[in-house]
Amino acid sequence: MNTGLHSLSSEFNLRDGGMLYTSLNSLTSNGFVRIYYLEQKRRCKALRKNAGMLSLSCPTTSKLMEGSFMRKEQQHKPRLKLEFVRTLLIDNYDSYTYNIYQDLSVINGLPPVVIRNDDWTWEDLCHYLYEEKAFDNIVISPGPGSPAYANDIGICLRLLHECKDIPILGVCLGHQALGYVHGAKVVHANEPVHGRLSEIEHSGCSLFNGIPSGRNSGSKVVRYHSLVIDPESLPKELIPISWTCSADTQSFLEISNSSSISDARDIVSSDSRSEVQKSLRVWPFNGHRNKENGKVLMAVMHSIRPHYGVQFHPESIGTCFGREIFKNFREITEDHWLKHGPLVACKENVDHSGNQTILRKPVEQLSDGPFPSRGIGLNGVSRKGVGLFDLVNLSYPSNGVKFLKLTWKKYDHLASEVGGAKNIFFQMFGHHKAENTFWLDSSSIEKGRARFSFMGGKGGSLWKQMVFTLSDESGHPFEGGGYLSIEDVQGSATKTFLKDGFFDYLNKELSSFQYKREDYDGLPFDFHGGYVGYFGYELKVECGAAYNQHKSRTPDACFFFADNLLVVDHSSDDVYLLSIHEECNTSTSWLDDAEIKLMELRTSVPDKLTEESSLNVSFTPGKVDFVAEKSKEGYISDVEKCKEYIKDGESYELCLTTQIRKKIEDTDALRLYLRLRETNPAPYAAWLNFSKEDICICCSSPERFLQLNRDGVLEAKPIKGTSKRGVTKEEDEQLKMQLQYSEKNQSENLMIVDLLRNDLGRVCEPGSVHVPLLMDIESYATVHTMVSTVRGKKQANLSAIDCIKAAFPGGSMTGAPKLRSMELLDSIESCPRGIYSGCIGYISYNQTFDLNIVIRTVVLHEGEASIGAGGAIIALSDPSEEYEEMILKTNAPSRVVMEYS
Repeated sequence: MNTGLHSLSSEFNLRDGGMLYTSLNSLTSNGFVRIYYLEQKRRCKALRKNAGMLSLSCPTTSKLMEGSFMRKEQQHKPRLKLEFVRTLLIDNYDSYTYNIYQDLSVINGLPPVVIRNDDWTWEDLCHYLYEEKAFDNIVISPGPGSPAYANDIGICLRLLHECKDIPILGVCLGHQALGYVHGAKVVHANEPVHGRLSEIEHSGCSLFNGIPSGRNSGSKVVRYHSLVIDPESLPKELIPISWTCSADTQSFLEISNSSSISDARDIVSSDSRSEVQKSLRVWPFNGHRNKENGKVLMAVMHSIRPHYGVQFHPESIGTCFGREIFKNFREITEDHWLKHGPLVACKENVDHSGNQTILRKPVEQLSDGPFPSRGIGLNGVSRKGVGLFDLVNLSYPSNGVKFLKLTWKKYDHLASEVGGAKNIFFQMFGHHKAENTFWLDSSSIEKGRARFSFMGGKGGSLWKQMVFTLSDESGHPFEGGGYLSIEDVQGSATKTFLKDGFFDYLNKELSSFQYKREDYDGLPFDFHGGYVGYFGYELKVECGAAYNQHKSRTPDACFFFADNLLVVDHSSDDVYLLSIHEECNTSTSWLDDAEIKLMELRTSVPDKLTEESSLNVSFTPGKVDFVAEKSKEGYISDVEKCKEYIKDGESYELCLTTQIRKKIEDTDALRLYLRLRETNPAPYAAWLNFSKEDICICCSSPERFLQLNRDGVLEAKPIKGTSKRGVTKEEDEQLKMQLQYSEKNQSENLMIVDLLRNDLGRVCEPGSVHVPLLMDIESYATVHTMVSTVRGKKQANLSAIDCIKAAFPGGSMTGAPKLRSMELLDSIESCPRGIYSGCIGYISYNQTFDLNIVIRTVVLHEGEASIGAGGAIIALSDPSEEYEEMILKTNAPSRVVMEYS
């Protein structure tokens, strides 16, 4: 991007009529703030309990020293507390904002209100800050771009300039905005740093109260930035309060294994604190020397106003003491208002420690005025985004209520007796080229990666096939909608235009189903019938993206409604037959017929499958007559473009992809898939055959996009970091260790983990999002991969489709921040992604789901085989190595295509 800086005054020449507003999430006239706090009151008690676990009642108080807000420990004097703190969180179109949201929800005792930086006019903001007194403080999020450009920073500059008496904390871009608004220069850093960690030292000011300082103290922070505030340009109004200890950065695992981490949490450096207490205006390090030593300014504070900025990301999973930063900001806020008021208080409460808590009226008791009629959803919706009030499942059934009944049978230890999952599928569903069939295939079950396989074909009276195609023209802003074709079991077809899109349609369909939980209480799996198919990547326009630069060659979504299915439990070797039907229909004919066929299966693999399994075709990637969308030189050039965007702060990570294609004759697609699953088994593999659309999907994906189980727990398992397998055991172990401890691969993975935490944070209960496994190595037939696991508890008032929309497309295929990254990738990539980069899986009629990321996949469509591949580009990427990694990912599927074409 252009990095020239404009004068501050030009940034306040707002567009006529103020900012650009959303119309997607307009609310009723009873007012957003009132609705929001009424909804959140039920959570306050639990959140205060969680906040207590974080030791929020630290006995400190603020003191104004030489024009700055500094906290001095007062162990002998109890401090005053607010019952909860009301934060306005301004989202700069970032993909980490909801990590801040989750932290503040627990620490403040109340979830913040989230708006995008162009959702409110200045008049709206002033009304709620000064007339309604609806917020106690403001947090400005990170984001792409530069504070020098109004489109990147929105209303935040004016807020920092004019809201002198309200506590404000800026994170990353918000920190840079604080410097820029007071005249500091925002410049390129010596080196872009994304997803990497640095040790920091600080002044001991109130924002860093109780946090260690200096080398080997355990105070490490995660950095995501390409731009910095030039410390030489700091005006007298801004005080530097934190720097990196050196120019060096470290990888996460290198740091997390350090013994200093656990010991450092109770250590506070007295040296740096004493320097500040001697003179707030004297920083203990010379600015010129810091610059020469490569130290980077990490935090500033205003000398008079309660305004703070941190360059690093306290909300990152890898930042030590990140929540303490937000806790300290809460205490700064409490001290500010308890000293400067006014407060609307009902009563005071004194706890066992003598601390006084001010119990205040929630906002709904303070205001009779409505939220702006153009209002936004609480989850920070923009004109292009998806917010909570968009997500709430308030829709009505599209075709009336359907009362569904589930009937099922179980056959203990049967799978191996009838030849296993492959033989079952081939014999029961493989006739007539396996037309209109599906197989969600857990072909790799080692180490508990997967357990169940689901399969089926054209079914009973409820079966149907749905094909959806977006109506938007490539390269133009998306206006919504698309065409849905439905064919029922009798072959009758209809085509309708869905103005509100496919996700909305599925939401309404799922809301029309009623059922009894006891029907499936005895089943150990969560798919009991419903939708099986794929969402194509270009459906991103229904999830916040502005447009698609390229039109998909395949339909944007295809699904079966599967009313009959067979399930294999690979752990117990059990087999299940399931059938759903409307309650008025008591027929079990499919169950009876399927049982007979199952019992007739031979216990050995058929000869033709044995023959197929014995094939061993030599293969040389360089000689395959696939045609690449981009040459080697073109792909390397694209990597360089990505790195330039990252250098300019437009993105932290860009997941660049391309595709290879090959014309094919009349290929036996099922045999091709069986060979793929044999040579490259994967836990989230899949076969889909939409015969009338001439689409066969042969997928060997190792990556879960998102799962929702019957307990309401969401799980994502992003993969970032891939290396080849070794020829010998020693070489293989060496390659695995190189992947594990690669700073580049750890940075890639950490950035996507933080992104997935954000996506789950939009729809999960505050405080519930966590990471049980970080940067674990999983090994497959052809590659090692670095995998993390992110989980959270879904909010009860949200639907399955709401959760999918909040996270789609998978962050591991886009980069971060997601919206800006998708726009940049659209401009770089030369073809649509289509099914590749989307997701395949099921959505059960009772609103559980499990979806993969479509990678390592062959798509057969209209006489052509296509395979997509790519990789995450970060500042540390080597273009030639990125090209080699992309080629590595195409090897397994392309090899199989060559065997059968």
